Amino acid sequence: MSPGENLDPIPDTFILQPPVFHPMVPYVTTIFGGLHAGKMVMLQGVVPLCARRFQVDFQCGCSLCPRPDIAIHFNPRFHTTKPHVICNTLYYGQWQTEARWPGLDLQKGASFLIVFLFENEEMKVSINGKHFLHYRYRLPLSRVDTLGIYGDILVKAVGFLNINPFMEGSKEYPVGHPFLLYSHRLEVPCSRALPQGLWPGQVIIVRGLILQEPKDFTLSLRDETAHVPVTLRVSFADKTLAWVSPWGRKKLISAPFLFYPQRFFEVLLLCQEGGLKLALNGQRLGATSLDQQALERLRELRISGSVQLYCVHY
Repeated sequence: MSPGENLDPIPDTFILQPPVFHPMVPYVTTIFGGLHAGKMVMLQGVVPLCARRFQVDFQCGCSLCPRPDIAIHFNPRFHTTKPHVICNTLYYGQWQTEARWPGLDLQKGASFLIVFLFENEEMKVSINGKHFLHYRYRLPLSRVDTLGIYGDILVKAVGFLNINPFMEGSKEYPVGHPFLLYSHRLEVPCSRALPQGLWPGQVIIVRGLILQEPKDFTLSLRDETAHVPVTLRVSFADKTLAWVSPWGRKKLISAPFLFYPQRFFEVLLLCQEGGLKLALNGQRLGATSLDQQALERLRELRISGSVQLYCVHY
């Protein structure tokens, strides 16, 4: 982006907050756009061998004095005979009634992935891919704008994401795909094999950061003959996003242009009978047609261009 160039106005729902790697604890950060139903916060880390307790607070502000209200206080404790989690709410300096969950599946010295899923009436928490608890809101979720992490914890990564928009109405607990597991291993261009092709219901997830001086960005799916029946291309020159046919024809996708330098992005492709649906930063944007036989013949996912990749999952 050249000096003086302004970003196009983007709806808040399209803007994603970049992940944070290896923050020092205590760690406090603003949650871009606040919390709302349909948002997830992912926490990757390690429980130290000497850990007694740590806490993750979803706060209504970040002042030191007076202390802000804490809508959701998530507090694993290891110093008791039976490790457990306490959840609570701090309102006008007073803690409310504690809610306690035994059977904590966090081990000292072990890595973990915690996913906080925010729904209309309650927060759900999964630990290492398994649902652990749900906690009903005692303060409006709309008041939460700050995340605080304190205590005996080594944080590897914090991610802020939207629920997969293609899972609408599903009862399945959404799975968070870690950032850090991939962030130091993915080189660009990136190629991933699809040994069994694509099948209905499969979702391809690509997360990353646009580099400082971007030139191009392309996501393509290739078949066994190296033919490229599906290409998603970002043009930084004219700020467009388009499907490109095997014959070079472009079909523009009507959406705000989100691919600016140092901005985080998430691309989701859902395979269904008749083609692929696209979502960008948690918002559905349309589809491209492809028959089922062509989808099953796809054997390679390739990503190239001016991006740092954090996650490629399918």
